[in-house]
Amino acid sequence: MTTRDLLLLRHDDQVRGTIADRLPKTWTPSWDGPVLRITTPSRGLAFARDLDGLSVDELDALIGRVRADFAARGQAVEWKTYGHDRADLTERLRLAGFAPEPEETVVVGLASDLVTAGEAPAGVTVRPTTDRTDLARIAALQTEVWGADFSWLADDLADRIETAPDNIVVLVAEAEGQLVSAAWLVVIPGTEFGALWGGSTLARWRRRGIYRALVARRARIAVDRGLKYLMVDASADSCPILRRLGLHEVSTTTPWVWTPQP
Repeated sequence: MTTRDLLLLRHDDQVRGTIADRLPKTWTPSWDGPVLRITTPSRGLAFARDLDGLSVDELDALIGRVRADFAARGQAVEWKTYGHDRADLTERLRLAGFAPEPEETVVVGLASDLVTAGEAPAGVTVRPTTDRTDLARIAALQTEVWGADFSWLADDLADRIETAPDNIVVLVAEAEGQLVSAAWLVVIPGTEFGALWGGSTLARWRRRGIYRALVARRARIAVDRGLKYLMVDASADSCPILRRLGLHEVSTTTPWVWTPQP
C-alpha cells in the first residue's frame, strides 16, 4: 500500500467516519441510509460514503430527499463530495439542481513534519483567542479576503469553542494594530487527526511567511496533544505550500450546493 493510499484510508476512517460524533451543539444530525444530513444555523450539510451499492434510481431518490428536506426548511444545502466517491455522483447532483463551488485538495501528513514550518516575521504577533470580539474580526477578515459573506463564522467558532473548548485552538496574527491572518486547529476526538482550518491572510501581508508560521504553531500544539496526522482541505493558494512542507495529496473535495429559489 502506498503512502497516499494509507493516508487516504485513515482519513476516510477517522475523519469522514466520525463527523456525526463531533458536531457543535447547535447542529442536528439525522441519517437517511448512507447519507448524514446536518441542520446548522446557516445552511444544511450532507455527507455520504459507501454509495456504490445504490442503483442510479436509488441514488437520485436519495439526493431528492436531501433536497426536499432542506427545501422544506427554506435552507440551502451543501453536499460535500470527494474525488474518490462513485464516479457518477456529481452528475446526479448536477441533474438535481446542485452547483459546484471551488474544488479543494485534501492533503494529509505527519504533524511532526510541520513543527518547523516557519516563524512569524518581524512585526507580526501570533496569539490564541476565544474572545468574541476577535471572532467577529476573523469573520470580517474572511469576508474581505474571499469577497463573500462570512459573518456567520463568528457564531460558528463561538459555538465550537463553547461545545468542546479542548477540541479547537483559534490563533490570530496581528501587525500594525490590525488582524492580518487567522487560523484554527480542530482536534478530531478519538482519532489520530487534527484539521487545519482558516489561514486566510490579507493581500498585502501575503508571501511573508505568516501562513507557514500559523501552520507550525498549530502543528506544535497538535504534537503536544498527541496527534499523529494533520489534514487540510487546501485551496489552490495553500496547496503548493503544504506540499512543499511535506503533506501528501490524497484526494480532492468539492462542495455541491443546492439553493432554494425565491
